[in-house]
Amino acid sequence: MRQISSIGIDFKLPYTPHRSTKSSTKVHIALLLASLFLGLIVFIFITDSAEAKKSSYSPINRTTANLQLSPEEHVTIPLNIPPAPNIIEAETPTPTVTPSPTLQYHHVKVKKGDSLAQIFSKLGIPLQELQQILAINAETKSLPKLIPDQKFDFIISENNTLQELIFYKNTHTTIRVHRNTDNNFSAILEVKEYEMRTTYANGNITSSLFEAAQKAGLSETLTMEMANIFAWDIDFALDIRKNDHFAVLYEERFLDGKYIGDGKIVAAEFINQNKTYQAIRYTDSESNTSYYTPDGRSMRKAFLRTPVDFTRISSHFGKRYHPILNRMKAHKGVDYAAPRGTPIKAAGDGKIIFRGRKGGYGKTIVIQHGKKYSTLYAHMSKYAKNLATGKKVKQGQTIGYVGSTGRATGPHLHYEFRVNNSHRNPLTIRLAASPKIDPKYKDDFVNQVQGLLTQLDLFRRSETSLSSL
Repeated sequence: MRQISSIGIDFKLPYTPHRSTKSSTKVHIALLLASLFLGLIVFIFITDSAEAKKSSYSPINRTTANLQLSPEEHVTIPLNIPPAPNIIEAETPTPTVTPSPTLQYHHVKVKKGDSLAQIFSKLGIPLQELQQILAINAETKSLPKLIPDQKFDFIISENNTLQELIFYKNTHTTIRVHRNTDNNFSAILEVKEYEMRTTYANGNITSSLFEAAQKAGLSETLTMEMANIFAWDIDFALDIRKNDHFAVLYEERFLDGKYIGDGKIVAAEFINQNKTYQAIRYTDSESNTSYYTPDGRSMRKAFLRTPVDFTRISSHFGKRYHPILNRMKAHKGVDYAAPRGTPIKAAGDGKIIFRGRKGGYGKTIVIQHGKKYSTLYAHMSKYAKNLATGKKVKQGQTIGYVGSTGRATGPHLHYEFRVNNSHRNPLTIRLAASPKIDPKYKDDFVNQVQGLLTQLDLFRRSETSLSSL
């Protein structure tokens, strides 16, 4: 065997016997041409294969490739393929903050009979959280005292965990409870300040106080407040006359520019049977509030003129013909006819010394006012709750209700007034002088009085000017 080497390709040819030089030369030329032709074909094949591999390049580093030509013949060709680029994929960042759970919002309006425990249960909030909230402070402790139409807002997470509670106690007071990061609760009280505006109203009485007050634009509450201010000096059931006149300065409450309701009377004037009474509201530095005359005497006397709202006096003090005994008998009090169940008020501060049935008086209460005075209330239908002998009562406190127990022809209150156990006419007795304002508040009081009386006078003049147009 002989070897022919051309363009780096090795071929193994079979041995042939020696021929002549010319013939041998032709054979050599033919073999050389064949080798060149075959080499060209292999070169084209190798080039096409390399280009195909480049077009289907995969990012795997390769430096060599083996091409199998045939089972008997093979070539080894180095492939100078550049390495794949160094590709680094960006990593997806792992969240460091867990998203908040979806919150649920619930608006609750309190209905009659609702309790806070029922509301929590309906919303699926554990009652243990309610107990935690009630233990925060005095404000949250009052939460269970619900009133119909009050409103709550609840913010709750998906697992029924309370995040925030907002309680709208009234138009200007809100209690906010929220969960802290330590999983405990805290609460804050938010109070909106009212804007107070002073308003004037006046009127002339032609038939009744309430009718005149209604025409003047006064609410029933303000009318009752005015009557209570002057109740120690004027008997509004007996003393009112046609052409009596009243004038009041009172507050109106506004919240965010919206009218909310009436405030208190700050100054008032009442002309009854040509006698003028004036009252000024004053609050001292210790938050004690009362009504005083312009010279600093309290409007509040030791006793009320009448301890019940009545329709008429059915029997006066003195001798009279008794309708049941059918004979003349001393009547040691005043009978006030009123509907059954009308509240009866204590005429003054004192202590109950008798409560029970007392012969013809029926159901009776007797109150001792210090050492000198006592009052008796008879023919009651029933007593007020939680009253017993020895119990202290305040002036104006309800002690019982009008009835007709004992010797009575109809529902009324029999009222007696005693001075050192001697009966006196409740309608005519001269009551003790009112205490004067504490001297340490005198200067401040005088400054307020002058300002309020000036306002009353200016409003009165403006009303007179308008009415004369």
